[in-house]
Amino acid sequence: MKQTLLAVFGGRSTEHEISCKSVVNIVRNIDTEKYDVLLAGITKEGEWLLADSLKSVEDGSWYDSKVHAILLPDGKLQSLLVTDEEGRMSFRKVDVIFPALHGKNGEDGTIQGLFELSRIPYVGCGVLASAVSMDKLYTKIIAEAPLRSIGVRQADYVSVIGKQLEDMADNVARVEAKFFYPVFIKPSNAGSSCGVTKAHNRQELIDGIQKAFTVDQKVLIEETIVGREVECAVFRDKDGNVKASGVGEILAAADFYDYDAKYNNPQSETDTNPEMDEKDRELIRKAAVAVFEAVDGYSLARVDFFLTKEGPVFNELNTLPGFTAISMYPMLWEAQGVSKKELIQALIDTAYTRHPENTY
Repeated sequence: MKQTLLAVFGGRSTEHEISCKSVVNIVRNIDTEKYDVLLAGITKEGEWLLADSLKSVEDGSWYDSKVHAILLPDGKLQSLLVTDEEGRMSFRKVDVIFPALHGKNGEDGTIQGLFELSRIPYVGCGVLASAVSMDKLYTKIIAEAPLRSIGVRQADYVSVIGKQLEDMADNVARVEAKFFYPVFIKPSNAGSSCGVTKAHNRQELIDGIQKAFTVDQKVLIEETIVGREVECAVFRDKDGNVKASGVGEILAAADFYDYDAKYNNPQSETDTNPEMDEKDRELIRKAAVAVFEAVDGYSLARVDFFLTKEGPVFNELNTLPGFTAISMYPMLWEAQGVSKKELIQALIDTAYTRHPENTY
């Protein structure tokens, strides 16, 4: 008997469009002999709509849907509440959820809390891992000790939090006392490098901090790391075993791998088997697993590093990495001989073993 899988996409996030591309790639690789798929799209305004097909997601016509589909927090019903054009309501039982959501409200623990309340098995990291991994500042705090224990460092930083924005002179002084230009300015909570800028002087630093604060109320100013941008995919299987893929390299077409370079510049390339010292490759894989376990990661994550002449430097961790046609996470596993269909099924399998007490 088929199960009903709910794929959730879109969301109130700067990565809304990428989510729509990810869900198409995910659903196309779901075994339709095992699962009937429901598509719940969340608009940028937060409206939950039922998409009638993948084609409607691809061409954007799902935004015109008149059918609302809201996931209920009721742990007994474990259902979508579907409301049609005439206002008639019905329940659609859901067996498992595959979120294809990136960034705020999708990768930060908020919707994972709703999944927990619904008591429906779901793919991906839980509330805690999602929340702390989305926040670059807290990721750094948690990752510091396990990384140090294996000899990997992370980019040094200065933080600007909340009302500290009002004293820009002090912020500039703290940064200039610690770093030489250029520096990178990053919102603490943002995905796909949204709101990230590179400052070569004091005015660009001020402008970059102000821009980052339009995205989040915590901002990091980091030293510039000169090195290759590399990534490693991590997967915790249904038996709890954590595996790291090979290491991939980003060949950014821009000065740094920002949102536009990732998704809009065709000259940006990826290499799933770049040349590097094997000791560095294994250290990156070991560090990726260490960070994943430190944040209590589950199911999947992509861990990003810089590879410098002195060795790897940890950058950040993404708990719901992109699944587009050009995304590194599925490509790294394909390079290891794991097809997209096999990967998607393995991820679905992890949803059922999240809680040892099997409360589902």
